[in-house]
Amino acid sequence: MTSVRLPLFPLNSVLFPGLVLPLNVFEERYRAMMRELLKHGEDEPRRFAVVAIRDGREVAPTAPGMPDPTALPEKGPAAGFGPDPVQAFHRVGCIADAATIRERSDGSFEVLATGTTRVRLVSVDASGPFLTAELEELPEDPGEGAGALAEGVLRAFRAYQKRLAGARERSLATAAELPDEPSVVSYLVAAAAVLDIPAKQRLLQAPDTATRLAEELKLLRAETAVIRHLPSLPAVELTRAPTSPN
Repeated sequence: MTSVRLPLFPLNSVLFPGLVLPLNVFEERYRAMMRELLKHGEDEPRRFAVVAIRDGREVAPTAPGMPDPTALPEKGPAAGFGPDPVQAFHRVGCIADAATIRERSDGSFEVLATGTTRVRLVSVDASGPFLTAELEELPEDPGEGAGALAEGVLRAFRAYQKRLAGARERSLATAAELPDEPSVVSYLVAAAAVLDIPAKQRLLQAPDTATRLAEELKLLRAETAVIRHLPSLPAVELTRAPTSPN
């Protein structure tokens, strides 16, 4: 496996290859990360790794908290992640390539990145101004029967969309808007389905595309069956993630 060392950005969300990640960066540790990435030339990739937080805070506390109201908040790159940061994160994440890093007048940043490659977290270094990680790039193996599974997942996904949208056809993606490459289908559906972080994390770390698609097929059928019996649903925008608050 290919190893790489990159800045590490932990989030309360799961990033998948091919999906867009908007970030509102305001904490100093992540501002420092963006300033470092801006040192790269515009023709160079500005890459960092995103991992989902298993146990910890995406944003470090900035005021005294409970149970001791006089305790000072933690500071530094590992604030909020405990004495051994690697234990606070899920071990499989995704490399993000920042297409846009725009600094605001108050020193915060608006960032637009895209997931590229899955990685396995090996170790975390908290000695600098921001976290860095040693990572192993994970190949995307197709597995057996990925093509047929992708067709089934797309059918199930359309039925799922239809139920969520209350059968309003105009709100659904058309066939032309949905991909047919199995790995792309697997990541799009994993990102778009309304699932909790543990479920999305299991999909991200599936050993191959076919396994991920088979799991998605079960999840979509189960979720669609549940939705069918609900009296009403809130509006859900399926293919866009909210901007992370950092």
